[in-house]
Amino acid sequence: MTDNTDNTEKHEMTQDNLCPTNQQRRQLLKNAALGAAGLAGASLLGYEPKILAAHLAEEEQKAADVDGVSGATRTFTNWAKLEDLKGKPPKVRMGKLNISRIILGGNLFGGWAHSRDLIYVSDLVTAYHTADKIHATFQLAEACGINAFLSHYSHFAMIKRYWEAGGDMHFFADCRTPEETKISMDQGASACYLNGEKTDALVAEGKFDVLEAHLEQVRKEKTTAGLGAHRLITVQKVMERGIEPDFWMKTFHHTKYWSAQHPSEHDNVFCREPDDTKDFMKTMPLPWIAFKTLAAGAIHPSEGFRYAFENGADIICVGMYDFQMVDDVNIAVDVLRNKDSLVRERRWT
Repeated sequence: MTDNTDNTEKHEMTQDNLCPTNQQRRQLLKNAALGAAGLAGASLLGYEPKILAAHLAEEEQKAADVDGVSGATRTFTNWAKLEDLKGKPPKVRMGKLNISRIILGGNLFGGWAHSRDLIYVSDLVTAYHTADKIHATFQLAEACGINAFLSHYSHFAMIKRYWEAGGDMHFFADCRTPEETKISMDQGASACYLNGEKTDALVAEGKFDVLEAHLEQVRKEKTTAGLGAHRLITVQKVMERGIEPDFWMKTFHHTKYWSAQHPSEHDNVFCREPDDTKDFMKTMPLPWIAFKTLAAGAIHPSEGFRYAFENGADIICVGMYDFQMVDDVNIAVDVLRNKDSLVRERRWT
């Protein structure tokens, strides 16, 4: 029989092990960083090793000042705070509305993370976005100059809570049926648009009368009416029929990112013809809100925002965590303030 009892040569769990000193922590970080770098290859550090290396440098810098004990919570962040805001984004006229050129999308609140093959992400983002976190995110967004929230019509309860606390953001409701559209307008939506996948399907089936009925229903209530599309042919066929919404919602991003090159689609491509979209939308006179501009996190905002605005989008709809908000708005503001550097052919609306 094997003796499973500990002996003096084996590692003992002591308070020192549970709460290491700064010196011990720095050595652990150094070992982890070196190990990760070895796995990544001597010439290329991956994202996590870079984080570890940065943290190690910070620890080394602080070593001479404090020899404190900390818990497992990550406290080393470089996320921009509200005081770092460079300015608020400009607005664009959309019917009777004045809407900021960057608006907040709601997929992360609903758990629709478009996480490719990662099966846990939607649960993770839903757990993160508690009611209080969503409320705080709205507050931060509005403080940054974002004045509209676009999401599924069932998310009205989120924005209603914010309104009741004094918030003043517009709600753009994503709808699929006349019933959902009516509910949205009754609840105070500033705009209602027909969901992109729904519009794609209706156009493929030749049911243009349903699109016209949606626009008529919304406009009858003096509400801004839109249509969504994931596929360019949807926009083209609707415009050919002379049907004009108050605005279009169209996916838009380049495909020069790794997962877009996968031979089969795994929830990784949302705009399949970006060059053709750019060319067609160049002469489209209606306001255009571009969404999926970051390909669900595959493209950095500094690249994705510029690409969208440069190639014709009037507004971008972006799902953002609270800790990304200021950085993202700053990027958008930098792009929009320097319009002379934008190689944009489509006129601004």
